[in-house]
This record gives sequence, structure tokens and C-alpha cells, in this order.
Amino acid sequence: MSITANDPTRKTWLEVPENSDFPIQNIPFGVFLTRDDIITIGTRIGDTAIDLGALHQLGYFEGIPLTDDIFLQDTLNDFISDGKKTWRLVRNRIAEIFDTSNESLRDNEEHRQVVLFTLDEIEMQMPVQVGDYTDFYSSKEHATNVGTMFRDPDNALLPNWLHIPVGYHGRSSSIVPSGIPIHRPQGQTKPKDADEPVFGPSKRVDFELEMAFITTDANHLGEPIPIDEAEDYIFGLVLFNDWSARDIQTWEYVPLGPFLAKNFASAISPWIVTLDALEPFRVKSPKPEKKLLPYLQSTGKRSFDIELEVFIKPENAEETRVSKSNFRHMYWNMSQQLAHHTVNGCPVLSGDMMGSGTISGPTPDSYGSMLELSWKGEKPVKLSDGSTRTFIEDNDTVIMRGFCQKDNYRIGFGEVSTKLLPVFEPKKK
Repeated sequence: MSITANDPTRKTWLEVPENSDFPIQNIPFGVFLTRDDIITIGTRIGDTAIDLGALHQLGYFEGIPLTDDIFLQDTLNDFISDGKKTWRLVRNRIAEIFDTSNESLRDNEEHRQVVLFTLDEIEMQMPVQVGDYTDFYSSKEHATNVGTMFRDPDNALLPNWLHIPVGYHGRSSSIVPSGIPIHRPQGQTKPKDADEPVFGPSKRVDFELEMAFITTDANHLGEPIPIDEAEDYIFGLVLFNDWSARDIQTWEYVPLGPFLAKNFASAISPWIVTLDALEPFRVKSPKPEKKLLPYLQSTGKRSFDIELEVFIKPENAEETRVSKSNFRHMYWNMSQQLAHHTVNGCPVLSGDMMGSGTISGPTPDSYGSMLELSWKGEKPVKLSDGSTRTFIEDNDTVIMRGFCQKDNYRIGFGEVSTKLLPVFEPKKK
């Protein structure tokens, strides 16, 4: 089935600002609370949010096999479970409805009043219920930088890194959508000159520039997903800030890896951009430096040219861009990650989230964490208000943005923005 929604010449009767992340060719999916306090599944074109539940009830998806309540739910999980054929049919139909030549909704004032919302009339929610969350460690530049800092620079990568997509299982309960503030975590750390650990607030709270992909129901227990079929089970991508507490992590991570340093908060952009929408921006992954085992050997263009930016905004000050990277730098692509994740028979379900791992490029201005940008705190990063940062301070807001650009054709993700509040203080009784 062709992806007619991607027609780069298509225009819409809705107003779309210049350089919008959300032209009619994007059609992402999300969940929002409306002005009438109703939660619905929707999409977005330009700065207009579209209630897909209302659109369905009014008969605009006639001929597509959808249950009556598919868009009247508070998560996308069931819609994602319907599979790629349904996702594509729905995106194609939405593109037709809002095409400049289609008068069915355009000229129906009563229907438009029910279906369309301005952005200030909605409140974005978590788009999926994340059952399980896995975080990978798939940027060679990031892994090399970290290995150089904390181990022998000549052996920065551990022996397994070039053979498998390294990952760990994270905590889904602390994943929040953009705009939800988080608190500085507390935990055990071990000062350099101390013999015993101490307890207190983390002094090295950091962001990690990542993307995450959302899966559909993919396999039964014991059944691996072949690498050539992996993309059939990937619904789409979001921007992902995997917050980290570096000092807590240093003390706790041996021998089992990340725990409290990672599970206190992660944040995502609320609109899921489908793989179909990203199709025009495919690129090849970096060439493997070691011969891979057959189940990890991928062909064709399995990555995407997605420009990524990170900004820090102190309270009452302007934002400063501190990093500019690209998703194409990822050494291990999503197909390899999903194939490896399931090669032992691990089942993957609708709404599961897979983090890419920190995305760092080859130059210092493209590093994807403060750990790298300030090089363990040794090289402070200067902000536009004259202040400096080695790590994230209380009341700083970290903003991540991402988009694809090609011949005046742009598909974007919006942003994920999160403010770091001081340590949580219980209310006095």
C-alpha cells in the first residue's frame, strides 16, 4: 500500500506556519485533554490539534476497519496494536480530509467546531501506556567518550560493544511527557577522598539526548523477530531525555549497571512521528567495524537523518543551545536493537519504549550529555546570560528539539521540555 500522505506537493486548507514541524505530510499521533475535559486521541497539522475520536464518530473514517471506540481512549496502545496497515490507512485518510481540495470537512462549520482545537485549548498527555522500557547504549562516539573518561583511553570500548547493541531495562513508571517538572534525585554517592558513601542530593544531574521508538505487539514468548521484519513492529519515534544522576551512577553501577541514577525521571515529546512520515529521510547506518553475527546483519537504509538540538534555559533567562547532533550517528540502528532484544525470545508488546541511548556526534559541540560537554565537569559550558554549567542546576529547563529537512520539506517532533526542581520536600502536617 502506497503512503499517499507523504506527497510533498500536498497542501492543506488549515493554516500551517512557515517551517512548522507539523505540515500535512507529518500527521503524528498523540493524546490530549480537550477544552471540554475530554481525553481523546488526536493528530496535529500546523498549530491545529485534530480530535480523531470526533472525526471517527462523524463518519470520516468510513471504509477503514476500526472499532467504534478506537480513538476514544486515553492511550494509543490499542490503535498501535492494529498494525502497520491500519496506521497507514488512517494517515492516508487524514491527509485526504485536510487536503486543500477536499471540501467535506473544510466547508462544514458544525463539524469543524467539534473536531478542531487551537493548541492553547488542549493539554498533551502521555501518548502510550509504557509497559516496558529498554535503554540502549548505541552511539559509538558517546561510548568512546565515557570509556575514555573512566577507563583506559586506548580501550575505551568494552570488548562486547562492537558485537551487540548493549542495553538495560529501565523504569517505565517515571516516564513523563514534555512540560512535567521533575525533582533533583537523592541517593548514595562516594566522594573521592571518602572511605564510606554519603547520602544526599545528586550534585551531577545530567540530560541525555536520545530518541525512543514505540513498538506494537510483535512476538510470542520464545519467538525472535528477524531483523528484516523489525520495522514492521515499530510504530514511530519520539524525542527522549533520559535524565541521569552521574554521581549516584558512579557509585552504584558496578556490577549490574544503572539503577537509581536512571529511574527517577525520563521525558518524551508528546507527538509520536510514524516511520511512514520519516520515510523520505532514510540514510544508511555507519558501517560495522566488526563482522556481525547473521541475526544482526542489516541491509539498506535503516537510519534517519534527524537533526537534534539541546538547549538549557535558566530561570528568568534566555535559552542557550549547548548541543547539535543527529540521529544518523547511531552505530546500532533500531532494527538491530529490536532483533537483538528479542533473539532470546523476549516478547515485545504494544506501547513498549526503546531508548536509543545518548546520541553524540564526532565533534565536541555535538555531544549529547553534560558529562561530555563539560568533560566530567572540567570544562564549564557558558550560557548566553553569562552563567556557566558543568551539570544541570535547580530551576534550569532542558529543551530538546528534532526535525528532518529536505528541499524545503520539513518533518519535526516538536520538543521535549523539562524543568529540574529542587529536592522534593514533604509537606508539613
